[in-house]
Amino acid sequence: MLSHNLGYPRVGSQRELKKASEQFWAGKIDRDELQKVARKIRHQNWETQKNAGLDLIPSNDFSLYDHVLDTSLMAGAIPERYHQLIDGKSNRELDLYYAMARGVQRDGLDIKAMEMTKWFDTNYHYLVPEFVKDQKFSRYSDKVIIEFEDALHKGILTKPVLVGPVTYLLLGKEKEAGFDKIDLLDNLLPVYISVLKELASRGAEWVQLDEPALVLDLTNKDKLALQSAYAQIREALPKLKILVASYFGALEDNLSIATSLNIDALHIDLTRGAETLPQILADEAFVNSTKKLSLGVVDGRNIWKNDFAKSLEFVKKAIEVLGENRVMIAPSSSLLHSPHDLDLEKNESVLTQEIKNWMAFAKQKLSEVTALSQLAQTDWTTDQSFIENQKAIASRRTSTLIHKPEVKNRVASISQHDFERQNAFQVRQTIQLEKLKLPLFPSTTIGSFPQTDEVRQLRANLKSGKLTLEDYETRIKEEIVSSLRWQEELGIDVLVHGEFERNDMVEYFGESLSGFVFTQNGWVQSYGSRCVKPPVIFGDVERPGAMTVKWSAFAQANSEKLVKGMLTGPVTILQWSFVRDDQPRKDTAFQIGLAIRDEVVDLEKAGIKVIQIDEPAIREGLPLRKYAWRNYLTWAVDAFRLSAAGVADQTQIHTHMCYSEFNDIIDSIAAMDADVITIETSRSQMELLDAFANFNYPNEIGPGVYDIHSPRVPTVDEMIVLLEKALKVIPSRNLWVNPDCGLKTRKWPETEAALRNMITAANLLRESVSVEQ
Repeated sequence: MLSHNLGYPRVGSQRELKKASEQFWAGKIDRDELQKVARKIRHQNWETQKNAGLDLIPSNDFSLYDHVLDTSLMAGAIPERYHQLIDGKSNRELDLYYAMARGVQRDGLDIKAMEMTKWFDTNYHYLVPEFVKDQKFSRYSDKVIIEFEDALHKGILTKPVLVGPVTYLLLGKEKEAGFDKIDLLDNLLPVYISVLKELASRGAEWVQLDEPALVLDLTNKDKLALQSAYAQIREALPKLKILVASYFGALEDNLSIATSLNIDALHIDLTRGAETLPQILADEAFVNSTKKLSLGVVDGRNIWKNDFAKSLEFVKKAIEVLGENRVMIAPSSSLLHSPHDLDLEKNESVLTQEIKNWMAFAKQKLSEVTALSQLAQTDWTTDQSFIENQKAIASRRTSTLIHKPEVKNRVASISQHDFERQNAFQVRQTIQLEKLKLPLFPSTTIGSFPQTDEVRQLRANLKSGKLTLEDYETRIKEEIVSSLRWQEELGIDVLVHGEFERNDMVEYFGESLSGFVFTQNGWVQSYGSRCVKPPVIFGDVERPGAMTVKWSAFAQANSEKLVKGMLTGPVTILQWSFVRDDQPRKDTAFQIGLAIRDEVVDLEKAGIKVIQIDEPAIREGLPLRKYAWRNYLTWAVDAFRLSAAGVADQTQIHTHMCYSEFNDIIDSIAAMDADVITIETSRSQMELLDAFANFNYPNEIGPGVYDIHSPRVPTVDEMIVLLEKALKVIPSRNLWVNPDCGLKTRKWPETEAALRNMITAANLLRESVSVEQ
């Protein structure tokens, strides 16, 4: 029985890659130093997995920015606008790579970054491949070969990992009409086959091809593409052992395609698709074949300790049908989505030993995989490791820390009235136009301003005791007032206080709510160098007291302009946390919704007239299968409405969303009934607005006019072009002007330059529309 891993966190246990990447981009270290840091992380990861006792250890699961971008570079899928950066010099490959990821604006170059969106239903972002008709592919980057060889030199024979060819194509976007991206498969496969042949020639025995598209709704054409791809790969490489990995859900109607692929092993996710196992074990063709079945029994996407009894039942059933030699044990997915190492959590005042005993991070999950592999071959019920595991599982199930009857009773008492504003939007809009007195095309930002080293140091000094609470708050107030004056001078219509007191848009609220616990080093990669430290929701959630009112009221008292109250919505707090798995997610969302509702009501009482409840994660929470969307969208929309509906008509409720393809869920977005929605549209050149136009979205919209995820500063003309596109589908009185997301991760010089251009664009648009009228 083989134990293996699908992928490991790649930013380093102390976020070494993040720090090195940002130093490289700032010109503080050279590419050799960056690669030295990357190599050290890879070596540490391989050694950690080797020491855990895994039989198969992945390589090429590391990435400097994004594994899908790595695949695009491997296949030479380089959009034409970047071709000017290709000069045949290997030391320029990194410049090209980061230009595709982040854009470039220097030395006379001005090239936009590739579009970025969420990786299936996770909070990880990937760079969207761009395809044109008759797209040609040619092997460009040899990263996968280099990393395989690097491990080999360390004495470790790895299992190279690649995004599967069909999933890679389905994740991309056609940049012109008249073709189907899946038709590019025959053009793409020679690159994959070339890479696989070289890996085989250098000694690779196993290769993992990730095809998570197998858990999606696939067309017949997509299914035929899968069969064709692996038939061609097998024909070209009859001896290389191919493992196809599905994850994030059940195979369902794709099961027969998956089991029929001409491969050596199939991986299935039993944490999110347990029903797949009995279906495969009832598949006579698979059972009578020699293919191995990899069981993803350890959750790669949450932090709770594995229940050995439950997992071993899966393993036992598989062994009974297939035999030990055909069963493999693994995490459900790559451990990219898990924090690095629970042993780094040493402060019991932050994470108590009782709660810590319920958890497992990536390093611990490796031990769970090898333990399960060993236990499955013994009488596990008498094994001490099994007994200890079951004690931990039982202690969590019965802990008094988790359950609060008053919270459960409040959720049970929710009525339909609690989801509804006083009047419909048309009535509210008239009242708000009179009360708020905003101009045509009002401008605002999404909430946060750059978190400078100085601001972060203030929080660190407060936490370490080097700064008193009084001194800390004085300094934060100075930052707020300074940002207000700057926004006023710039001419922004609805101001924000900048969120200088906040560490993270979810963590900040979790720290003020009961039922949450936090980690010191539980960092998870979101995209590139951006890491988040998700809170852990372990129990019933309620708000002991006001969370933001003091800062919002202070900001509003220091400006005659409107200042938005800034909150994170219940679904986003849910999605961006590690969530308890002992009750339905809907129940947890409603508990959070009631807590946010209390805060919204208190903000209104404090004189805040515009309140933003961010919900960027609504779309990513969608089940991967469309038939399951309606149930999720019903409770997700209700959770938002529950949080927002406690205020009067004159209070304007905003929400913000990013990286969302809205076409299929536009009716649910409208049902949220926010007075204003701000959305990400700049990287897609306003493509997302088609959904709002076709649906005739009734409320106000602020389509982001520039991409904050790139340091590039857009021109006034670019923004005007985007706004004019927006005006074709949005009535002028409903159009807002704003960036596409918060500005926390940006630097002040680029922020100031971009926002000045944005305000200039808004003013020019007002003048032109006024002249036309």
